[in-house]
Amino acid sequence: MPRPTSPAPVLIWFRQDLRLADNPALAAAGDRPVLPVFVRDEAAAGRWAPGGAARWWLHHSLAALAAALRAKGAGLHLARGRAEDVLPALARAVGADAVLANRLCAPWAREQERRVATALAGQGVRLVLHELPLLHDPEALRAGSGRAYEAFTPFARAVRPRLEHLAPPLPAPARLRAADGAPAGEALESWRLTPRPPDWAAAFPALWQPGEAGAEARLARFLSAGRLHGYAAARDRPSEADGTSGLSPHLHWGEISPRRVWHAVRAAAEEGDRAAAEPFLRELLWREFCHHLLWHRPELPERPLRAAFAGFPWAPDARLLRAWQRGETGFPIVDAGMRQLWRHGWMHNRVRMIAASVLVKHLLQPWHDGAAWFWDTLVDADLANNSANWQWVAGCGADAAPYFRIFNPVRQGERFDPEGRYVRRFVPELARLPDRFLHRPWEAPEAVRRAAGVVLGRDYPRPLVDPAAGRARALAAFAAMRRRPEAAPA
Repeated sequence: MPRPTSPAPVLIWFRQDLRLADNPALAAAGDRPVLPVFVRDEAAAGRWAPGGAARWWLHHSLAALAAALRAKGAGLHLARGRAEDVLPALARAVGADAVLANRLCAPWAREQERRVATALAGQGVRLVLHELPLLHDPEALRAGSGRAYEAFTPFARAVRPRLEHLAPPLPAPARLRAADGAPAGEALESWRLTPRPPDWAAAFPALWQPGEAGAEARLARFLSAGRLHGYAAARDRPSEADGTSGLSPHLHWGEISPRRVWHAVRAAAEEGDRAAAEPFLRELLWREFCHHLLWHRPELPERPLRAAFAGFPWAPDARLLRAWQRGETGFPIVDAGMRQLWRHGWMHNRVRMIAASVLVKHLLQPWHDGAAWFWDTLVDADLANNSANWQWVAGCGADAAPYFRIFNPVRQGERFDPEGRYVRRFVPELARLPDRFLHRPWEAPEAVRRAAGVVLGRDYPRPLVDPAAGRARALAAFAAMRRRPEAAPA
Protein backbone atom coordinates (compact mmCIF):
# COMPACT_ATOMS: atom_id res chain seq x y z
CA MET A 1 0.00 0.00 0.00
CA PRO A 2 1.63 3.34 -1.04
CA ARG A 3 2.47 5.76 1.74
CA PRO A 4 0.50 9.03 1.59
CA THR A 5 2.58 11.90 0.33
CA SER A 6 3.15 14.86 2.59
CA PRO A 7 1.63 18.14 1.41
CA ALA A 8 4.04 20.58 -0.15
CA PRO A 9 5.19 23.43 2.08
CA VAL A 10 3.92 26.98 1.66
CA LEU A 11 5.50 30.34 2.29
CA ILE A 12 3.60 32.77 4.53
CA TRP A 13 4.54 36.24 3.31
CA PHE A 14 4.05 38.61 6.24
CA ARG A 15 3.67 42.28 5.40
CA GLN A 16 1.41 44.59 7.45
CA ASP A 17 -0.24 41.66 9.19
CA LEU A 18 2.28 40.95 11.95
CA ARG A 19 0.06 38.69 14.04
CA LEU A 20 -1.03 35.07 14.41
CA ALA A 21 -4.72 35.50 15.30
CA ASP A 22 -7.25 36.44 12.62
CA ASN A 23 -4.62 36.15 9.93
CA PRO A 24 -6.38 34.71 6.84
CA ALA A 25 -3.16 33.83 4.99
CA LEU A 26 -1.71 31.99 7.98
CA ALA A 27 -5.00 30.20 8.68
CA ALA A 28 -5.19 29.05 5.06
CA ALA A 29 -1.95 27.09 5.48
CA GLY A 30 -3.77 24.57 7.66
CA ASP A 31 -1.40 21.80 8.77
CA ARG A 32 1.00 22.21 5.83
CA PRO A 33 4.67 22.90 6.57
CA VAL A 34 5.28 26.65 6.52
CA LEU A 35 8.11 29.08 6.10
CA PRO A 36 7.05 32.47 7.52
CA VAL A 37 8.86 35.26 5.66
CA PHE A 38 9.19 39.02 5.98
CA VAL A 39 10.86 40.80 3.05
CA ARG A 40 12.26 44.28 3.48
CA ASP A 41 11.69 45.55 -0.04
CA GLU A 42 12.29 49.29 0.20
CA ALA A 43 12.85 49.58 -3.53
CA ALA A 44 9.23 48.60 -4.10
CA ALA A 45 7.95 51.00 -1.43
CA GLY A 46 10.10 53.86 -2.72
CA ARG A 47 9.29 57.09 -0.92
CA TRP A 48 6.66 55.21 1.09
CA ALA A 49 9.17 52.98 2.86
CA PRO A 50 8.63 53.31 6.64
CA GLY A 51 9.81 56.56 8.19
CA GLY A 52 12.07 56.81 11.22
CA ALA A 53 9.44 56.33 13.93
CA ALA A 54 7.72 53.53 12.00
CA ARG A 55 11.06 51.74 11.57
CA TRP A 56 11.49 51.74 15.34
CA TRP A 57 8.06 50.14 15.65
CA LEU A 58 8.75 47.63 12.90
CA HIS A 59 11.93 46.41 14.60
CA HIS A 60 10.13 45.60 17.82
CA SER A 61 7.06 44.22 16.08
CA LEU A 62 9.17 41.80 14.02
CA ALA A 63 10.98 40.69 17.17
CA ALA A 64 7.63 40.00 18.84
CA LEU A 65 6.31 38.14 15.78
CA ALA A 66 9.46 36.01 15.55
CA ALA A 67 9.12 34.99 19.21
CA ALA A 68 5.43 34.16 18.78
CA LEU A 69 6.15 32.02 15.71
CA ARG A 70 8.99 30.18 17.45
CA ALA A 71 6.64 29.34 20.31
CA LYS A 72 4.31 27.73 17.75
CA GLY A 73 7.08 25.74 16.08
CA ALA A 74 8.26 27.84 13.11
CA GLY A 75 10.75 30.69 12.90
CA LEU A 76 10.51 33.94 10.96
CA HIS A 77 12.81 34.24 7.94
CA LEU A 78 14.02 37.81 7.36
CA ALA A 79 15.32 38.88 3.96
CA ARG A 80 16.18 42.10 2.17
CA GLY A 81 15.77 42.64 -1.53
CA ARG A 82 13.12 42.66 -4.22
CA ALA A 83 10.21 40.47 -3.18
CA GLU A 84 9.92 39.09 -6.71
CA ASP A 85 13.49 37.76 -6.35
CA VAL A 86 13.45 36.69 -2.70
CA LEU A 87 10.18 34.76 -2.62
CA PRO A 88 10.78 32.54 -5.70
CA ALA A 89 14.24 31.64 -4.39
CA LEU A 90 12.85 30.65 -1.00
CA ALA A 91 10.01 28.70 -2.61
CA ARG A 92 12.60 26.68 -4.56
CA ALA A 93 14.70 26.10 -1.46
CA VAL A 94 11.87 24.51 0.53
CA GLY A 95 9.88 23.03 -2.34
CA ALA A 96 6.86 25.28 -1.77
CA ASP A 97 4.05 25.24 -4.29
CA ALA A 98 2.35 28.42 -3.04
CA VAL A 99 2.99 31.71 -1.31
CA LEU A 100 0.13 32.87 0.92
CA ALA A 101 -0.26 36.55 1.75
CA ASN A 102 -2.83 39.16 2.70
CA ARG A 103 -3.44 41.99 0.24
CA LEU A 104 -2.59 45.63 0.87
CA CYS A 105 -4.21 48.87 -0.35
CA ALA A 106 -1.13 50.94 -1.16
CA PRO A 107 -0.57 51.36 -4.92
CA TRP A 108 3.08 50.34 -4.64
CA ALA A 109 2.09 47.16 -2.77
CA ARG A 110 -0.47 46.22 -5.40
CA GLU A 111 2.15 46.61 -8.09
CA GLN A 112 4.55 44.53 -5.99
CA GLU A 113 1.94 41.77 -5.76
CA ARG A 114 1.64 41.73 -9.54
CA ARG A 115 5.41 41.36 -9.99
CA VAL A 116 5.64 38.62 -7.35
CA ALA A 117 2.77 36.67 -8.91
CA THR A 118 4.45 36.81 -12.32
CA ALA A 119 7.84 35.73 -10.95
CA LEU A 120 6.35 32.84 -8.99
CA ALA A 121 4.22 31.64 -11.89
CA GLY A 122 7.39 31.28 -13.94
CA GLN A 123 8.40 28.37 -11.73
CA GLY A 124 4.94 26.91 -11.20
CA VAL A 125 4.26 28.49 -7.79
CA ARG A 126 1.00 30.29 -6.99
CA LEU A 127 0.63 33.57 -5.13
CA VAL A 128 -2.59 33.24 -3.16
CA LEU A 129 -3.79 36.61 -1.91
CA HIS A 130 -6.30 36.87 0.92
CA GLU A 131 -8.47 39.73 2.10
CA LEU A 132 -7.42 43.31 2.72
CA PRO A 133 -6.89 44.45 6.33
CA LEU A 134 -10.35 46.01 6.37
CA LEU A 135 -13.85 45.36 7.59
CA HIS A 136 -15.27 45.38 4.09
CA ASP A 137 -13.87 44.81 0.61
CA PRO A 138 -13.73 48.20 -1.19
CA GLU A 139 -14.41 46.50 -4.53
CA ALA A 140 -17.77 45.30 -3.20
CA LEU A 141 -19.05 48.76 -2.26
CA ARG A 142 -20.10 51.35 -4.81
CA ALA A 143 -22.38 54.37 -4.80
CA GLY A 144 -25.64 54.33 -6.75
CA SER A 145 -23.83 55.76 -9.75
CA GLY A 146 -21.46 52.82 -9.76
CA ARG A 147 -18.57 55.05 -8.69
CA ALA A 148 -16.61 54.78 -5.47
CA TYR A 149 -17.86 56.80 -2.52
CA GLU A 150 -16.05 60.11 -2.04
CA ALA A 151 -17.91 61.45 0.99
CA PHE A 152 -17.82 59.82 4.39
CA THR A 153 -21.44 60.04 5.53
CA PRO A 154 -22.99 58.17 2.58
CA PHE A 155 -20.12 55.69 2.73
CA ALA A 156 -20.74 54.99 6.42
CA ARG A 157 -24.47 54.75 5.83
CA ALA A 158 -23.89 52.15 3.09
CA VAL A 159 -21.27 50.02 4.81
CA ARG A 160 -22.64 49.93 8.34
CA PRO A 161 -25.55 47.49 7.69
CA ARG A 162 -23.12 45.12 6.01
CA LEU A 163 -21.14 44.85 9.23
CA GLU A 164 -24.04 43.63 11.34
CA HIS A 165 -23.12 40.07 10.41
CA LEU A 166 -19.36 40.52 10.23
CA ALA A 167 -17.61 37.15 10.44
CA PRO A 168 -15.89 36.46 13.78
CA PRO A 169 -12.09 36.65 14.01
CA LEU A 170 -10.10 33.53 13.13
CA PRO A 171 -8.20 31.84 15.96
CA ALA A 172 -4.42 31.68 16.02
CA PRO A 173 -3.00 28.29 14.97
CA ALA A 174 -2.36 25.88 17.86
CA ARG A 175 0.91 24.69 16.28
CA LEU A 176 2.92 25.26 13.12
CA ARG A 177 5.04 22.77 11.16
CA ALA A 178 8.28 24.31 9.99
CA ALA A 179 9.32 23.66 6.39
CA ASP A 180 12.70 22.00 5.86
CA GLY A 181 15.53 23.32 3.76
CA ALA A 182 15.22 27.05 4.39
CA PRO A 183 18.50 28.98 4.18
CA ALA A 184 19.57 31.18 7.06
CA GLY A 185 17.80 34.52 7.18
CA GLU A 186 19.22 37.89 8.12
CA ALA A 187 19.56 39.09 11.69
CA LEU A 188 17.03 41.75 12.62
CA GLU A 189 19.75 43.85 14.28
CA SER A 190 21.62 44.06 10.97
CA TRP A 191 18.72 46.07 9.53
CA ARG A 192 19.50 48.98 11.88
CA LEU A 193 15.87 50.02 12.15
CA THR A 194 16.30 51.61 15.58
CA PRO A 195 18.03 54.98 16.01
CA ARG A 196 21.69 55.29 16.83
CA PRO A 197 22.85 57.71 19.54
CA PRO A 198 21.49 60.19 20.26
CA ASP A 199 18.39 58.05 20.75
CA TRP A 200 15.46 60.27 19.80
CA ALA A 201 13.14 57.32 20.54
CA ALA A 202 14.25 56.99 24.17
CA ALA A 203 10.73 57.71 25.47
CA PHE A 204 8.99 55.25 23.15
CA PRO A 205 9.40 52.00 25.16
CA ALA A 206 7.59 53.45 28.17
CA LEU A 207 4.66 54.41 25.96
CA TRP A 208 4.38 51.61 23.43
CA GLN A 209 4.54 47.81 23.34
CA PRO A 210 4.78 46.79 19.67
CA GLY A 211 3.53 43.34 18.78
CA GLU A 212 0.37 41.28 18.96
CA ALA A 213 0.48 40.94 22.74
CA GLY A 214 0.88 44.69 23.08
CA ALA A 215 -2.10 45.27 20.79
CA GLU A 216 -4.30 42.95 22.83
CA ALA A 217 -3.18 44.61 26.06
CA ARG A 218 -3.93 48.07 24.61
CA LEU A 219 -7.39 46.95 23.52
CA ALA A 220 -8.14 45.39 26.92
CA ARG A 221 -7.02 48.55 28.69
CA PHE A 222 -9.22 50.71 26.50
CA LEU A 223 -12.27 48.53 27.08
CA SER A 224 -11.76 48.41 30.84
CA ALA A 225 -12.69 50.90 33.55
CA GLY A 226 -15.39 52.61 31.50
CA ARG A 227 -13.00 54.19 28.98
CA LEU A 228 -15.17 53.19 26.04
CA HIS A 229 -18.17 54.87 27.62
CA GLY A 230 -16.20 58.07 28.17
CA TYR A 231 -14.66 58.06 24.70
CA ALA A 232 -17.08 60.51 23.07
CA ALA A 233 -16.00 63.31 25.40
CA ALA A 234 -12.45 62.29 26.29
CA ARG A 235 -11.24 61.75 22.71
CA ASP A 236 -11.15 65.51 22.09
CA ARG A 237 -9.20 66.38 25.25
CA PRO A 238 -5.48 65.98 24.61
CA SER A 239 -4.69 66.10 28.33
CA GLU A 240 -6.60 62.83 28.83
CA ALA A 241 -3.86 60.18 28.70
CA ASP A 242 -6.32 57.37 28.00
CA GLY A 243 -8.94 59.37 26.14
CA THR A 244 -8.18 57.56 22.88
CA SER A 245 -7.55 53.87 22.28
CA GLY A 246 -3.92 54.15 21.14
CA LEU A 247 -4.57 51.28 18.73
CA SER A 248 -3.59 53.11 15.52
CA PRO A 249 0.01 51.82 15.22
CA HIS A 250 -1.13 48.28 16.08
CA LEU A 251 -3.78 48.48 13.36
CA HIS A 252 -1.33 49.87 10.83
CA TRP A 253 1.14 47.04 11.30
CA GLY A 254 -1.64 44.47 11.50
CA GLU A 255 -0.78 43.36 15.02
CA ILE A 256 -4.51 43.30 15.58
CA SER A 257 -7.22 43.14 12.95
CA PRO A 258 -10.00 45.73 12.62
CA ARG A 259 -12.42 42.79 12.75
CA ARG A 260 -11.06 41.79 16.18
CA VAL A 261 -11.40 45.37 17.43
CA TRP A 262 -14.91 45.78 16.00
CA HIS A 263 -16.21 42.62 17.67
CA ALA A 264 -14.49 43.38 20.99
CA VAL A 265 -15.93 46.90 21.14
CA ARG A 266 -19.42 45.69 20.22
CA ALA A 267 -19.24 42.97 22.89
CA ALA A 268 -18.05 45.40 25.55
CA ALA A 269 -20.82 47.85 24.67
CA GLU A 270 -23.51 45.20 24.88
CA GLU A 271 -22.63 44.73 28.53
CA GLY A 272 -23.58 48.36 29.15
CA ASP A 273 -24.82 51.12 26.90
CA ARG A 274 -24.53 50.00 23.29
CA ALA A 275 -24.83 53.58 22.05
CA ALA A 276 -21.61 54.42 23.88
CA ALA A 277 -19.67 52.40 21.33
CA GLU A 278 -20.91 54.38 18.33
CA PRO A 279 -18.36 57.23 18.41
CA PHE A 280 -15.48 54.77 18.46
CA LEU A 281 -17.00 52.50 15.81
CA ARG A 282 -17.45 55.58 13.64
CA GLU A 283 -13.70 56.21 13.92
CA LEU A 284 -13.08 52.66 12.68
CA LEU A 285 -15.36 53.45 9.75
CA TRP A 286 -13.37 56.61 9.04
CA ARG A 287 -10.23 54.44 8.86
CA GLU A 288 -12.16 52.17 6.52
CA PHE A 289 -13.15 55.15 4.38
CA CYS A 290 -9.54 56.34 4.06
CA HIS A 291 -8.51 52.93 2.75
CA HIS A 292 -11.53 52.85 0.46
CA LEU A 293 -10.33 56.15 -1.02
CA LEU A 294 -6.77 54.92 -1.50
CA TRP A 295 -7.97 51.72 -3.16
CA HIS A 296 -10.15 53.55 -5.68
CA ARG A 297 -8.03 56.71 -6.01
CA PRO A 298 -4.39 55.54 -5.93
CA GLU A 299 -3.23 59.08 -6.68
CA LEU A 300 -4.41 60.13 -3.20
CA PRO A 301 -0.90 60.51 -1.66
CA GLU A 302 0.34 62.61 -4.56
CA ARG A 303 -2.47 64.72 -5.99
CA PRO A 304 -5.49 66.56 -4.59
CA LEU A 305 -8.77 64.73 -5.09
CA ARG A 306 -10.38 68.06 -6.00
CA ALA A 307 -8.84 68.95 -9.33
CA ALA A 308 -9.13 72.69 -8.76
CA PHE A 309 -6.56 72.51 -5.97
CA ALA A 310 -3.84 71.55 -8.44
CA GLY A 311 -3.56 75.30 -9.01
CA PHE A 312 -3.76 76.41 -5.38
CA PRO A 313 -1.29 79.27 -4.72
CA TRP A 314 0.78 77.70 -1.94
CA ALA A 315 3.64 79.84 -0.60
CA PRO A 316 6.41 77.35 0.30
CA ASP A 317 8.76 78.76 2.92
CA ALA A 318 11.43 76.55 4.50
CA ARG A 319 11.64 78.82 7.55
CA LEU A 320 7.94 78.52 8.33
CA LEU A 321 7.93 74.76 7.75
CA ARG A 322 10.92 74.30 10.04
CA ALA A 323 9.34 76.38 12.81
CA TRP A 324 6.21 74.25 12.58
CA GLN A 325 8.23 71.02 12.66
CA ARG A 326 10.14 72.16 15.74
CA GLY A 327 7.05 73.30 17.64
CA GLU A 328 7.98 76.99 17.44
CA THR A 329 4.94 78.52 15.76
CA GLY A 330 3.97 80.72 18.72
CA PHE A 331 0.61 78.93 19.02
CA PRO A 332 0.87 76.90 22.25
CA ILE A 333 -1.57 74.11 21.35
CA VAL A 334 0.21 73.56 18.01
CA ASP A 335 3.67 73.66 19.55
CA ALA A 336 2.62 71.24 22.29
CA GLY A 337 1.41 68.81 19.65
CA MET A 338 4.52 69.03 17.51
CA ARG A 339 6.74 68.47 20.53
CA GLN A 340 4.62 65.53 21.66
CA LEU A 341 5.04 64.10 18.16
CA TRP A 342 8.83 64.29 18.37
CA ARG A 343 9.02 62.85 21.89
CA HIS A 344 6.33 60.16 21.67
CA GLY A 345 6.09 59.33 17.97
CA TRP A 346 2.41 60.16 18.21
CA MET A 347 0.11 63.16 18.51
CA HIS A 348 -3.42 63.45 19.82
CA ASN A 349 -5.93 63.39 16.95
CA ARG A 350 -7.61 66.70 17.79
CA VAL A 351 -4.22 68.40 17.92
CA ARG A 352 -3.21 66.80 14.61
CA MET A 353 -6.13 68.59 12.98
CA ILE A 354 -5.26 71.92 14.59
CA ALA A 355 -1.56 71.68 13.74
CA ALA A 356 -2.30 70.64 10.17
CA SER A 357 -4.80 73.45 9.69
CA VAL A 358 -2.29 76.05 10.89
CA LEU A 359 0.35 74.75 8.49
CA VAL A 360 -1.76 74.63 5.33
CA LYS A 361 -4.07 77.57 5.97
CA HIS A 362 -2.53 80.13 8.30
CA LEU A 363 0.97 79.50 6.90
CA LEU A 364 -0.03 78.45 3.35
CA GLN A 365 2.47 75.58 3.27
CA PRO A 366 1.72 72.66 0.92
CA TRP A 367 -0.11 69.79 2.59
CA HIS A 368 2.43 67.36 1.08
CA ASP A 369 5.12 68.86 3.32
CA GLY A 370 3.08 68.29 6.45
CA ALA A 371 2.18 64.77 5.35
CA ALA A 372 5.87 64.00 4.74
CA TRP A 373 6.80 65.15 8.26
CA PHE A 374 4.06 63.03 9.81
CA TRP A 375 5.18 60.09 7.68
CA ASP A 376 8.66 60.26 9.19
CA THR A 377 7.73 61.00 12.81
CA LEU A 378 4.54 59.02 13.52
CA VAL A 379 4.71 55.43 14.75
CA ASP A 380 1.23 54.99 13.23
CA ALA A 381 2.11 56.53 9.84
CA ASP A 382 -0.30 54.94 7.39
CA LEU A 383 -0.47 55.89 3.73
CA ALA A 384 -4.27 55.84 3.49
CA ASN A 385 -4.94 57.63 6.77
CA ASN A 386 -2.12 60.15 6.44
CA SER A 387 -2.99 61.11 2.86
CA ALA A 388 -6.77 61.27 3.31
CA ASN A 389 -6.59 63.21 6.57
CA TRP A 390 -4.14 65.79 5.27
CA GLN A 391 -6.30 66.32 2.20
CA TRP A 392 -9.36 66.61 4.47
CA VAL A 393 -7.73 69.38 6.50
CA ALA A 394 -6.42 71.12 3.39
CA GLY A 395 -9.92 71.14 1.91
CA CYS A 396 -8.86 69.38 -1.27
CA GLY A 397 -9.93 65.87 -0.34
CA ALA A 398 -13.09 63.81 0.02
CA ASP A 399 -15.20 66.06 2.18
CA ALA A 400 -18.30 68.14 1.59
CA ALA A 401 -17.14 70.99 3.84
CA PRO A 402 -15.64 74.00 2.04
CA TYR A 403 -12.07 75.22 2.23
CA PHE A 404 -13.00 78.00 4.65
CA ARG A 405 -13.20 75.57 7.57
CA ILE A 406 -10.15 77.03 9.30
CA PHE A 407 -9.33 76.06 12.87
CA ASN A 408 -8.46 79.02 15.08
CA PRO A 409 -5.52 77.69 17.14
CA VAL A 410 -6.27 80.00 20.07
CA ARG A 411 -9.93 79.11 20.40
CA GLN A 412 -9.23 75.44 19.75
CA GLY A 413 -6.66 75.42 22.56
CA GLU A 414 -9.00 77.18 24.97
CA ARG A 415 -11.85 74.84 24.10
CA PHE A 416 -10.06 71.50 24.26
CA ASP A 417 -7.29 72.26 26.77
CA PRO A 418 -9.07 74.81 28.98
CA GLU A 419 -6.94 74.15 32.06
CA GLY A 420 -3.76 74.04 30.01
CA ARG A 421 -2.53 70.68 31.26
CA TYR A 422 -1.51 69.53 27.79
CA VAL A 423 0.29 72.75 26.89
CA ARG A 424 2.04 72.96 30.25
CA ARG A 425 3.32 69.41 29.83
CA PHE A 426 4.90 69.89 26.43
CA VAL A 427 5.60 73.64 26.45
CA PRO A 428 6.92 74.03 30.01
CA GLU A 429 8.30 77.51 29.38
CA LEU A 430 4.68 78.74 29.52
CA ALA A 431 3.73 76.71 32.59
CA ARG A 432 3.51 79.68 34.95
CA LEU A 433 1.20 81.77 32.78
CA PRO A 434 -2.39 82.05 34.05
CA ASP A 435 -4.98 79.94 32.22
CA ARG A 436 -6.48 83.11 30.78
CA PHE A 437 -3.34 83.85 28.75
CA LEU A 438 -1.86 80.39 28.28
CA HIS A 439 -3.16 79.96 24.73
CA ARG A 440 -2.52 83.61 23.79
CA PRO A 441 0.69 84.62 25.62
CA TRP A 442 1.26 87.62 23.34
CA GLU A 443 -1.89 89.21 24.79
CA ALA A 444 -0.75 88.90 28.40
CA PRO A 445 0.32 92.18 30.02
CA GLU A 446 4.06 92.59 30.25
CA ALA A 447 3.95 92.32 34.04
CA VAL A 448 2.07 89.02 33.85
CA ARG A 449 4.56 87.57 31.39
CA ARG A 450 7.47 88.81 33.48
CA ALA A 451 6.04 87.19 36.61
CA ALA A 452 5.68 83.92 34.66
CA GLY A 453 9.27 84.13 33.40
CA VAL A 454 8.25 84.51 29.76
CA VAL A 455 9.98 86.93 27.42
CA LEU A 456 8.47 86.64 23.95
CA GLY A 457 11.11 86.16 21.31
CA ARG A 458 13.52 84.75 23.88
CA ASP A 459 11.73 82.11 25.97
CA TYR A 460 8.88 81.53 23.57
CA PRO A 461 8.30 82.80 20.01
CA ARG A 462 5.73 85.29 18.93
CA PRO A 463 3.10 83.82 16.55
CA LEU A 464 4.36 83.33 13.02
CA VAL A 465 1.17 85.01 11.84
CA ASP A 466 -1.72 86.82 13.47
CA PRO A 467 -4.64 84.33 13.60
CA ALA A 468 -7.08 86.72 11.92
CA ALA A 469 -4.56 87.78 9.29
CA GLY A 470 -3.66 84.16 8.59
CA ARG A 471 -7.30 83.26 8.08
CA ALA A 472 -7.82 86.21 5.76
CA ARG A 473 -4.75 85.28 3.70
CA ALA A 474 -5.97 81.67 3.40
CA LEU A 475 -9.39 82.79 2.19
CA ALA A 476 -7.78 85.15 -0.31
CA ALA A 477 -5.66 82.29 -1.66
CA PHE A 478 -8.76 80.14 -2.00
CA ALA A 479 -10.58 82.95 -3.81
CA ALA A 480 -7.62 83.37 -6.17
CA MET A 481 -7.72 79.67 -6.97
CA ARG A 482 -11.45 79.84 -7.68
CA ARG A 483 -10.90 82.70 -10.13
CA ARG A 484 -8.50 80.68 -12.26
CA PRO A 485 -10.22 79.91 -15.60
CA GLU A 486 -9.24 76.22 -15.45
CA ALA A 487 -10.47 75.77 -11.89
CA ALA A 488 -13.15 73.13 -11.52
CA PRO A 489 -15.88 73.62 -8.93
CA ALA A 490 -14.44 72.99 -5.45
